[in-house]
Formats: sequence, structure tokens, C-alpha cells
Amino acid sequence: MNKRLAHACQHAGHTLLELTIAVALGLVVTLGALSAYRTQRQAYAQASDAARIHEAGMNALMLIGEQIQMAGFVAADARSPLAGTAIFGCVSGRPTGADAALACESLSSRSDGLAVRYQGDGVSTWPAANGQVTDCLGQAVGAAGVEIVNRYHAKVSGSTGETELYCEGSGKVGTAQPLVEGVERLRVRYWTAGAAQAVEASALARDQWAAVVAVDLCVLVRGAPLSRRIRYVDCDGVQAVGTDGRARQAFWRHIVLRDGLSVAS
Repeated sequence: MNKRLAHACQHAGHTLLELTIAVALGLVVTLGALSAYRTQRQAYAQASDAARIHEAGMNALMLIGEQIQMAGFVAADARSPLAGTAIFGCVSGRPTGADAALACESLSSRSDGLAVRYQGDGVSTWPAANGQVTDCLGQAVGAAGVEIVNRYHAKVSGSTGETELYCEGSGKVGTAQPLVEGVERLRVRYWTAGAAQAVEASALARDQWAAVVAVDLCVLVRGAPLSRRIRYVDCDGVQAVGTDGRARQAFWRHIVLRDGLSVAS
């Protein structure tokens, strides 16, 4: 009887030891799986964020670039010239005021602002449902031949708290609407006919805007808050580190005004 009890106790001891080892191995495997899942999830989030940043930057360059190329456009059969210069800009501010007498208003975002002027028709704009020409927001402005002024800047949205690229079109003056989320800053420099280098808007006198033939445009885009410190190169070519947990990337484009080609030649 005692031998049987001892054998049972010995067998139970082996079973408890095996169970302890199995539990420990299970915990190791579970922790490893959780760690791998967390790593993969972080990698996926960072890759998705990088893709969104790239898409936002490319979209912003395309939207503004197409407008800059249209700056100064006037139809061949136009009866009157434009009421102001084809392009106008602000340093750390946005264009405000009447279309014929643009001025600058400071922005806390430090984004540069840009105004583009051209004559609207079926070629320079997409027609609205009623056949009228449209502005940067697709708002109907008027019949073909009407003058359009689209104003761009970047700022933080009051509703979402995210930085966005805004445009204020002639279809509803005084009301800017967001176009691309994530755009934190615009940086714009201007080439005048015969100049050796591009300059900021503040370096151009009002009568020099008519001599602008090309634009160097930079768009700084920020990503989602992912609790990481990432180095980046800003629109001034300076290395910086984001301290708010967001990745950033700058996108550049050199754009020649189509109307400016005749001035440069």
C-alpha cells in the first residue's frame, strides 16, 4: 500500500513539473508572438503613414503646380488684360484683400502664401454643371473670360487640429477651404527674368511681380502622431528633428509659368 502511494506521489510530482514547464514555454511563445505582432503593427503603421505623407505631398505639388503654370493665361481673343499681376506671394502669410490690390496677412503656421491669377475658360478650368468656369475649389465663377484669382496657404484646421493646404477661390471670396490634409507649410521662392537666383516674396517690389517667370515650390507634410523622433530636411534644406512624435517630409518642384516663357525669351 505504501509503495503504491509513493509511486502515485512520484507520478504526480512529474506531472506538476511537466505542467510548470509547459506553462512557462507557453508564456514565452505568447510573449514572442505579442512582441512580433506589436513590431509588425508598428512597421505597418509607419509604412502607411509614410505612404500618406508621400501622397499628400505629391497631390499638393500637382494642384498648386498646375495653377502656377496657368498664371497669366489670357485667351487669344480676350478683350482686356488681367487686372493684376499673374502671381503674387507672401512670406509667412497669406494673400488677402481685393483681387486687384492684394496684400499679406501673417500666419502663425509660418506658411508662405501664394495667389495665382488667370482668365478662366473651358481650357484653363473645368466647367461647372451650369457651364460656368470654376476656381480651385470647383466653385462656379462666371462665363468664359472672367478673371480668376486662387489663393493658397497652409494652416492648422480649427475643427480637426490637423495641418491642411487651403485655397480661397474667386467663387467665394473670403472663404478658404481645405484641399490636402497634412500640409504643414508652403515655402515659395520666385525667379524673375534674367535673375541669377530665386528670391523670397519679401524681396520683390510690387512692380517686379510682373517679371516673375518661374517658381520654386516646397511643401512640408507632417504625418500622424506615432510617438517617435525622426530627422528630416525642411524646406530651407536644414536638418531638423520632430519633437511631437510626427514624421515629416519636404517635397520640391520647380515650375515655369507658361505665360512667363515669352517674358524670359
